[in-house]
Amino acid sequence: MLKEDEILLNYIEDKKRQCEEQYMLTSTAFLDIRQLAIAENELRYTRHLSCGGYGDAERRVIVFLPDYADTDAPLSEDDNPLALLRVSIPKGGKKLTHRDYLGSLLSLGIDRSVTGDILVRDDGADIVILKSIAEYLLANYSAAGHTRLSCEVLPISKLDQGSIKTEYRRDTVASMRLDNIVSSVFPMARGKAQEAINSGIVFVNNIQCTKADRQVDCGDKIVLRGKGKAVIKECGSPTKKGRIPVTYEVYK
Repeated sequence: MLKEDEILLNYIEDKKRQCEEQYMLTSTAFLDIRQLAIAENELRYTRHLSCGGYGDAERRVIVFLPDYADTDAPLSEDDNPLALLRVSIPKGGKKLTHRDYLGSLLSLGIDRSVTGDILVRDDGADIVILKSIAEYLLANYSAAGHTRLSCEVLPISKLDQGSIKTEYRRDTVASMRLDNIVSSVFPMARGKAQEAINSGIVFVNNIQCTKADRQVDCGDKIVLRGKGKAVIKECGSPTKKGRIPVTYEVYK
């Protein structure tokens, strides 16, 4: 086991133990998709849930629930460890990218683990954060590059999912092997796709997959860490040349 994985599991175990011993809800910081896969494998039989502010969030926190809590009920606003930082740019100001927001946040000296997904809008962004960092960001987060920002902290339920932008793309593939799909979705040579899969940065339905010949199907979500994600929406009948038409919904 990698040392960083061992540290992660020890951290998760500490949060779990705190929940059990103090009979209270506890939660982790934000975990990325790889960390989540490791954690979920370890916590198969533990009362917990993961949340990232919206259903398809990539970065999520794990919340441990004491016996009295209903695992099927949504977290109350008081219990939810997340908040929404709504960032706005001046009218007519330069449109900022995900990289602009993330870079400017990290320049404040905060750790990536206190911020979740960043949903970019034309006039700003909705940033999922831990409640514990909210006051600090309100006081200190005022610019990204040369663009002035105005911020407000809102309940996480106010997140604007309309800012999630996707586009549909169509292609044909030789087969529904994972390496073919990765090569198609994130335009790259098939050999590069195989390298990405072998290195453990490709996930199918949030589960790390290191087998290039894994068969995927309609409805599967494919994530290439650092590059993006897509959902396979349609798989057509093979063409005369034996290739399979595929339609993807790609998150921008």
